[in-house]
Amino acid sequence: MDVPSAAADIARVIELAVAPVFLLTAISGALSVLSVRMGRIIDRGRRLNELSCEEGSAAAREIEIEQHSLAMRARLISRAITMCTMSALFVCFVIISLFLDALFSVGLELVIAVQFMIALGCLSFALLTFLREIGKSARSFRFGRYNILKRVPPP
Repeated sequence: MDVPSAAADIARVIELAVAPVFLLTAISGALSVLSVRMGRIIDRGRRLNELSCEEGSAAAREIEIEQHSLAMRARLISRAITMCTMSALFVCFVIISLFLDALFSVGLELVIAVQFMIALGCLSFALLTFLREIGKSARSFRFGRYNILKRVPPP
């Protein structure tokens, strides 16, 4: 492979790698949102842990119910973070494979396509998991006696 051709191949790969890099930027934004949500869930759990009330009381039962809800939400956010991270890793593998294919002409087209599909599958799973967490959060939140998902006439 002569030098001008190799430089042209690398320039073409850089052009091809731009779209996956934008995808990495979007994934990093999603990871930021998910991390903030996880932090808020943990902070709320810590506040609930600090509350003291009589064992078996109605207040203790409400705290237990909220802690259970927070634990379920934290698991969902953790899964979404894991899947976003996996998606970002597969996007990185796509970019690396693009360069390896250009440098060594090893025919990685199928590998690149599969890696990209896995990346998008992981991202889709993460977004669906995040949507589930949002739903659980919305169902558990109340403005006084009003639940945000139920239509209640004003008093």
